Amino acid sequence: MPTWTALTHVIGREAAANLAELCEDLVPEPVGTGIFEIEDGSDRWEVGAYFTETPDEIGLALLAAAQGANPFVISELPEVDWVAHVKRELTPVAAGRFFVHGSHDDDKVPAGAEALLIEAAMAFGTGHHNTTRGCLLALDRLIETGWQPHRIADIGAGTAVLAMAAARVWPGTVLASDIDPVAVDVAEANVIANGLDGRVACFQAVGFDHHLLDDAAPFDLVFANILKQPLIDLAPDMARHVAQGGRAILSGVLTTQADEVLTAYDAAGFNLESREDLGDWSALVVQRR
Repeated sequence: MPTWTALTHVIGREAAANLAELCEDLVPEPVGTGIFEIEDGSDRWEVGAYFTETPDEIGLALLAAAQGANPFVISELPEVDWVAHVKRELTPVAAGRFFVHGSHDDDKVPAGAEALLIEAAMAFGTGHHNTTRGCLLALDRLIETGWQPHRIADIGAGTAVLAMAAARVWPGTVLASDIDPVAVDVAEANVIANGLDGRVACFQAVGFDHHLLDDAAPFDLVFANILKQPLIDLAPDMARHVAQGGRAILSGVLTTQADEVLTAYDAAGFNLESREDLGDWSALVVQRR
């Protein structure tokens, strides 16, 4: 089935969210919309709408003009078997004791590794991005110290790969939340595929705004692999939900943004414990004072 993308840029998150919402009223309507911050300090946001029928170019142009956005760039995507494509590209990743792989690479799991199965059809946030790999390496170092956290949460869990990694090595239930209901469905499927049903609880939430997170706090360990500004906005809530002496592993941060995030967490009562830079991305371990 052919698909089309319509992409534009606009200044400000509110304008981007408004534009994405207005796109949903078009005929034909998009099958999905999304907004993404352009991480260059300009406060520019990309707005994307995705269609299975030829989109209304005039309607999109009027919406862009009304919101002060650049004109939409509309592209028809070729028909691609994306699962087969990802299988070809998705090679296993080792991060300390953890080994992230698809079922097509079951025979490559090293003896003694903590294997995490992420199928190609559910391959966003698998450990192949350096933010996730940095978090897994930071987690591996904490395990090496003999530390034993009892209450663990993964905020913005995506595929739940980090939550599952923690559940592999420590007892108890790990809470895994995400703002996106599709991500929650993917996380739940991955948890079952990895034999961790009942060990990782997946649910939809914005930040810490959920009764399961409130009831389980304070946490000994929190993962938050999201983006710079959401991490900064989350810092006060992180302080309220992490126990004294507890840790947070933060990523989704460019190396050029790490100091800004650390400033926010220092103000919220956290000290930097370690930093892992992989390529352009940083993973930060902070401890609550």
